[in-house]
Amino acid sequence: MKNKNRSQARHYKCHIDWILTIILLIALVLYGYGTWKTGSANDFYTSAITSMTQSFKNFWYASFDPAGYITVDKPPVALWFMTISAKIFGVSNFSVVLPSVLFGVGSVYLMYRLIKPKFGTNAGRIAAFVMTITPIVVADSRTNNMDATLIYFLLLSLWMLQKAVDKKKIFWLMGSFALIGFSFNIKMLQAFMIVPAMLLFYWIASKTNWKKKIVHTMLAMISLTVLTLAWPLSVDMTSANNRPYEGGSEHNSVMELAFGYNGAQRLLGQTTGTGGTFKGMGNQKSKSNNNQANKNQPTPPKINKNNQRKGNLKMPVGNKPAGMKHGGAPGGGSNIFNIGTAGPLRLFQSALGPQISWLLSFAIIGMIASYIVYADHRRKWHQINEKQKQIVLWTGWLVLVGGFFSVASFFHPYYTIMLAPAIAALSGIGLMGMLKALKIFNRKDIRFYFLPLAIAVTTMLQAWYVSSYYSWLTILILVIGITASLGIIFIKSKKIMKKVIIASLITIAIAPSFWSMTPTIAKTSDAIPSAGPDLLNSHGNQGGIGSGSVNNKLLKFLQKNQGNAKYLFATADSGTAAPYIIKTKKAVMAMGGFNGTDPAITLSKFKQLVKSGQIKYYLDGGKSGSTNSSIVNWIKKHGKKVSAKTYGGTSNSKNKQGHLGNKQKSGALNQMMSRKSSNYQMSGGSQNSSETLYDLSNIYK
Repeated sequence: MKNKNRSQARHYKCHIDWILTIILLIALVLYGYGTWKTGSANDFYTSAITSMTQSFKNFWYASFDPAGYITVDKPPVALWFMTISAKIFGVSNFSVVLPSVLFGVGSVYLMYRLIKPKFGTNAGRIAAFVMTITPIVVADSRTNNMDATLIYFLLLSLWMLQKAVDKKKIFWLMGSFALIGFSFNIKMLQAFMIVPAMLLFYWIASKTNWKKKIVHTMLAMISLTVLTLAWPLSVDMTSANNRPYEGGSEHNSVMELAFGYNGAQRLLGQTTGTGGTFKGMGNQKSKSNNNQANKNQPTPPKINKNNQRKGNLKMPVGNKPAGMKHGGAPGGGSNIFNIGTAGPLRLFQSALGPQISWLLSFAIIGMIASYIVYADHRRKWHQINEKQKQIVLWTGWLVLVGGFFSVASFFHPYYTIMLAPAIAALSGIGLMGMLKALKIFNRKDIRFYFLPLAIAVTTMLQAWYVSSYYSWLTILILVIGITASLGIIFIKSKKIMKKVIIASLITIAIAPSFWSMTPTIAKTSDAIPSAGPDLLNSHGNQGGIGSGSVNNKLLKFLQKNQGNAKYLFATADSGTAAPYIIKTKKAVMAMGGFNGTDPAITLSKFKQLVKSGQIKYYLDGGKSGSTNSSIVNWIKKHGKKVSAKTYGGTSNSKNKQGHLGNKQKSGALNQMMSRKSSNYQMSGGSQNSSETLYDLSNIYK
C-alpha cells in the first residue's frame, strides 16, 4: 500500500500539464520572436542600460549617460535585470528585451498557479491563455519598458499572499508586501494600486483572530515601507555632487518624482515638471480647460488624408478605434495621446479597448455569475466561502485599476496592461462559473442565462472594434456569437450545446488572438507599445524616443575632435543623445533630460564645463521649448556654427545606426512618432529636419 502511494506521489510530481506547456510556448513565441531584429527598442532606456553596464554607480542610479550626469525618469530595478542581461549578451535589442520576454511568460505561468488551486485546472488554463492573447501584454512584453517586469512581481506578490492565507505564516505575508515595495522601485506608485485589494483579501480570507490580523498587517506594512523607501532614500540622502541629477524631477529628488511626475500628475494631469501639460492627453471634453496650459504648444503638422494608410501619421479624431482606419496611428493600435473620454465606459471606448478590453465584458459578467454560482446558500450573505474570497481579490484589482484609468488624465494606452491579470483571472473563473450555472440551473432560472449574455455582449463589442478593418470578420463574429447565444438558450441536446459553446468561445478568441499577433508578425519592439493591423502596414514604430539613427559623418568629426573632453557633445534632450550613446558608449550630455525640460544644470555650471574643456560641442537638434533656453541662447550667441561641409555632409543627412540595425522611417511617421512622445507634443518643441553643431572650444580663448 505504501509503495502504491509512493508511486502515485511520484506520478503526481512528474505530471506535466501539456496544455499549459503549449500556452507557455505560444507566449514565448508571441513575446520573443523577432526581437533580435527590431532596432534599439526604447532607446531612452537602452541608452541607460548601455551606461549602466559601465560602472556600478551608473547601475545603482540608473544613469542615462555614461558620465553619470542625469538619470532616466523611472526607478532602476527593471533596468537592473536588463543591464545584467546586456552584460552577459552584450547591448542589443535582444539582450535588453529578453528580461521582459521572460517576465511576460512568467506572468502567464503565475496566472495558472494563482487560479488553479481554487477553481481547477481548466480555469487556470483559461486565465493563462487570456493573459497570453491580450494584445497590450504581447506588445509590452516585447519592449524594454518596465510594465512586463512590474506585472510579474505583482502576481508573485499575490501568490505569496495566497500562501500566507493558506499556511497562516507571517513571513509569507511580509514577503508579499515586501514585493510590493520592491515593485515600487520598478514603476513607483503604480505598484500600490492593488494594495487595498490585497489588504481586504487578507482580512476576509485569513483564519487568524482579529488581534493577530492587526499585528500581521502592521508587520506587512513595515516590510512594504522598508522595501519601498530603501532605494529612494539612499539616493535623496546622497549629496547631489556625488550622483546624477534625478531625471523627471524639478528639485533633484526621487521622492518628488514618485509623488509628483510619476504620482499625482498621472491622476490629475501633468501641469508641472518635465513636460508641461501634454497636448491631447486627458478628458477630451475638457479641451477648453487646457487652453491656457497648452497655449505655447505648437500646432501639429498637417497630414495629407490620402496618406493615412501609407505609413503616415494621422492625429486622432474623436473616439474611432485607435490604430484603425478613421483616426488611428500607424504603428498600431494605440495613439500615444488618445486615451478617450474620462468616465465609467472609457475602457470600452475605441481609444483603449482594442489594446485591453476584448474580453473585459466577458470578465465582468463572469465575475458576477461566478460570485453568485459559487455562493453557499446555507450561509448568511456576508459569510462568503473561499472561492468568493478569491473573486473579491480579483474584483478589487479590476475595480481599483479600472477606476484609475477611467478618471486619470495622464497615461499612455499601454499602461492598461495593469488590467490584464484581473481580466484574465475573472475570465477563467467566470467561464467555469457560467458553465456550472448551465448544468445546475434550468431555463426558468435567470442564472442560466449568464453565459449566453456574456457571449452576446462580448461579440458585439468585438465586432465594433474590428469593423473599421475587416467587414467580413465583423459579420462572422456577430453571426456566430449571436447564433451561439441563442443556441445555448434554446438547444436542449447537451451534446450539441457543448459544440455550440466551444464554437462561441473560439469565436470570441479570434479577434484578440489576431491583434496580439500583430506586434510579433511586424517584429516590433516599440517605445510606445501597441497592437493592431496598422503595424502590419507600417511595420511598426521601431524607433525609440529618438530617431534611432546617427549622422555618421558628424559622429566621425566629433570623435576626431573630442580630444580630452568629457562629453562627446551636449544637446538639449535625451532623444537626440540616446542613439549616439548607444552606438559609441561615450558620454553625451542631455542637458534637460528626457524632454529637454529638466532644470538639471545652470548657465554658470555649463560655462564652467566649457571653460574647463569638458564640453567642446553642442548639437542643436532643432528642438525648442527647453527650460535651458538661457544656456542655448548663450551658446548661439558665443559659439561658432560648424558648417556641415566641414564633416562632409548636409545638416540633415542621416545614416542608419550601426550595430543595432534600426530601420529608418519616412514622412510624418519618422518626424512625429520616432521620438517617444513626439517633440512638438511632449515638450512644447518642434522637430526640424536639420541639426546644427556649435563649436564652443574657442569661447574662452
